[in-house]
Amino acid sequence: MMLEPLAMSANYAAGVVGVVAILGVLYTKSSLAGRNNIPLPPGPPARWFWSNALPAVKIAYALTDLVREYGPIVSFRQGSQVIIVIGSIEHRPYQAATDIMEKEGGSLVDRPRSIAAGEMLSRGMRILMARSGDRFRRLRKAMHTHLQPKAVEAYQAMQRENAMSFILNMLDDPKNHQKHAQRYAASVILRVTYGKSAPTANADPEVIRIHKVLDHFQVVMRPGAYLVDRVPLLRYLPGYGKQLDKWHHEELDLYRHQLQRVKNDVDQDKAAPSFTKTLLENTEEHHLSTDEMSYLAGSLFGAGAETTAVGITAAIMAAACYPLAQARVHEELDMVIGSDRAPTFKDSKSLPQLHAFLLEALRWRPIVRIGFPHRATKDIFWQGYCIPEGATVYGCHWAISRDPVAFPDPETFNPQRWLDSEGRLKDNMQFIIYGFGRRVCPGLHLANQSLYMVLALLFWSFRIAQRPDAPIDTYAFSDTVISHAAPFEIDAIPRIEVAKLKELMTDGCMD
Repeated sequence: MMLEPLAMSANYAAGVVGVVAILGVLYTKSSLAGRNNIPLPPGPPARWFWSNALPAVKIAYALTDLVREYGPIVSFRQGSQVIIVIGSIEHRPYQAATDIMEKEGGSLVDRPRSIAAGEMLSRGMRILMARSGDRFRRLRKAMHTHLQPKAVEAYQAMQRENAMSFILNMLDDPKNHQKHAQRYAASVILRVTYGKSAPTANADPEVIRIHKVLDHFQVVMRPGAYLVDRVPLLRYLPGYGKQLDKWHHEELDLYRHQLQRVKNDVDQDKAAPSFTKTLLENTEEHHLSTDEMSYLAGSLFGAGAETTAVGITAAIMAAACYPLAQARVHEELDMVIGSDRAPTFKDSKSLPQLHAFLLEALRWRPIVRIGFPHRATKDIFWQGYCIPEGATVYGCHWAISRDPVAFPDPETFNPQRWLDSEGRLKDNMQFIIYGFGRRVCPGLHLANQSLYMVLALLFWSFRIAQRPDAPIDTYAFSDTVISHAAPFEIDAIPRIEVAKLKELMTDGCMD
């Protein structure tokens, strides 16, 4: 008599397992369809019911491989969350990226909910992570108003002065070229953001503190770094968010201190021109709280200090590894500038080879490899697929920059791909390194000025060479949101007589 209940129990358990399995299959099939039964883009098979999460390591490389396997847009599932990766260009240049990220920019201006980085660390005040809505519009307007092309022209003299200091540092100590790039970037953005001069920016205590909070942000921003983004209830577990809370107060205290310092200078009528000074003088127009202004200025400094230094380092690496491409830039500089004066901003339009070299360096080794996430606020239909409302959408810079249709032989460093038959920069090739649509980096004009000036002076002053005893590993980059090159050695061989070079750079720094 005891066998019957046991048999019934076994049958019941088997039935439950069967129902769960069937429901899982049905959910998987239904989750592969968007609205009106239009399917999601293809993607890797689920590992557990409907889960085929993003790769956890070497994300950019893994996504590029998946794009090659599944096509220009790839879908993933993490529980109920749909993630779409745009990583290729099909048929005509930038079709997927342009059709989705640009033409549908109004539907992708939002960010997905980010509990760890957006809410717990930044409390919704970091413009990079801000959700669409009133606060984001206020932050964006304040940032863009003071970083438009005409506005940033006011910083050109200061950028050139700091670039000349960079050349002197390279002349004295080329081994530490990456530190010199960091110093240059920090000096420029510190002046732009806070009006503060920092001739020894790398050793400036406030710069050290800002780099510390940037390191924290890199950790938190990494996809999948914090389980709370998948299990929101964890944030209410006692002690779970202790570290994030500590990091939040560290960066907020720093940003508040910087804002207060500028405010004190404004009150005493001794503040140097800066982004923060302008913010404080227009508080009624921008309708930002003190903490919102603090975060906005701090975010500008953090982004500018990191990305500009990484871009300079990528160009130095490319020059050392591709001497023939560098030689074309030297030839152009010799023809346009000569050796009696140093390059200026007025020379920019006459140096297409230099600009092509920079564009190719940032394509070859993108600064932000997977891009930042967007959130679809409505269904987006593209070539028979549906990106459903609520999906997280990445434009993967690394994968897009390796599309063989738009960039034949993409692993080869070839600046000429950016030039037409008459040697002019092509106007039909878009540059995606600064992001997409209404989320494009607001500091791009300032960054372009900095990169142009420091590289024009660098290549005018030196020939960058790879050392035979220290070959450069061009794939040795950190697996972080902003990807930093591992240390590498170069030789910086002066192209101008050293005494003359020092004189020109020193006089320029004193102007």
